[in-house]
Amino acid sequence: MMEAKRPNMAYRRVVILTIALFLSYLTVAMSLPAVPIHVVQRLGLDNAYGGLAVGIAFLSTILTRGRAGAWSDRIGGKLTMQRGLLIYAVAGLVCLLTSWPQLPVSASYGILIVGRLLLGLGESVAMVGMMGWAIGLMGQARSGRVISLVGMGMYGAFAAGGPLGLALLDRLGFAGLMAVCTAMPLVGLAAIHWLPAVAPHAGPRESFWRIIGRIARPGAAVGLQGVGFAALGAFFSLYFLSRGWPHAGLGLTFFGVGFVLVRLFCGHLPDQIGGGRVAIVALTVEACGQYLLWLAPGPYAAFAGALLTGLGCSMVFPAMGTEVVKQVPPHLRGTAIGGFAAFQDLAYGATAPAVGVLADHTGYSSVFLVGGLAATLGLLLVASARFDSRPTRATAEPNIDG
Repeated sequence: MMEAKRPNMAYRRVVILTIALFLSYLTVAMSLPAVPIHVVQRLGLDNAYGGLAVGIAFLSTILTRGRAGAWSDRIGGKLTMQRGLLIYAVAGLVCLLTSWPQLPVSASYGILIVGRLLLGLGESVAMVGMMGWAIGLMGQARSGRVISLVGMGMYGAFAAGGPLGLALLDRLGFAGLMAVCTAMPLVGLAAIHWLPAVAPHAGPRESFWRIIGRIARPGAAVGLQGVGFAALGAFFSLYFLSRGWPHAGLGLTFFGVGFVLVRLFCGHLPDQIGGGRVAIVALTVEACGQYLLWLAPGPYAAFAGALLTGLGCSMVFPAMGTEVVKQVPPHLRGTAIGGFAAFQDLAYGATAPAVGVLADHTGYSSVFLVGGLAATLGLLLVASARFDSRPTRATAEPNIDG
């Protein structure tokens, strides 16, 4: 009877962690549309400065994934996640200072950049710590389910955070929005305080780049998957406007519906049938969605392409994540997760400017051809790999403290 209760208790704890992660990601998502508006309209700077203030947070995230993973391995996932949430809160306070009217514009913008760098660090540390902690609570055999929940928390926050951030900016101003962004991670910090920690594993350390070499194939696959999502997110609306099609704002809605539905109903599949098999199907569906967007004769075909892209993108990260967990010993798990996430971060950060140059010369539809080719290359990469198709095996996890 006790054995039957343990997985349910662990799952409930991981759901609480996911809610805390959702609250922290709201601080990223709510500030995303508000920061360039603040820079351009309040500080009176050019759009390039607004774009830099947005993008530098993602650069900070990419550059600190390895450090976040090393923290998780050394001090445990709980303490790492708590540190990340505190950094989130400090980032919100720093960004709030930019609204002080006595500051010159250059000082306000410099403080904002510092806050955005801290925000990227907080995102990196909180997410990697949460994943390491949650897998420790649930066990390696359910790592696919854990990674699926992480994605739902992240993408759910991005879906809700954009319009919420603009509404708060309109009603409370930038300082009020940043105050809310400071409070959100503190609420999450309070929610996870009582959850038991998982003691870190002991074992010999390896360099970050050696671990990257171990996980390069699943990392490359998830990076290639990310090209399609980044292309859709950046250019779907412009694609519709260039064609004169209505309802340009529904692209991400269709993508999000497909993404969440698959995570809800298929999140267990990587653990049951192996991540490689799931990734092959998922990348095939994503590629079809991207090619349909490229060739769409009208808006409804394009919406179908966005839906297929969401259905496909949904499971690649958890499917390849289960393979990453299999390929490293538990004492290197946090570092491996951090490096694995960096592959997707890099794809998200590099895709929009790269395919934007292509769109200027060949039209917006070409960006989806690139997304389709990237997903196809990822499919070939996964199909040629020798991933273990058996269910994820249970391994001894550390004792739970408390």
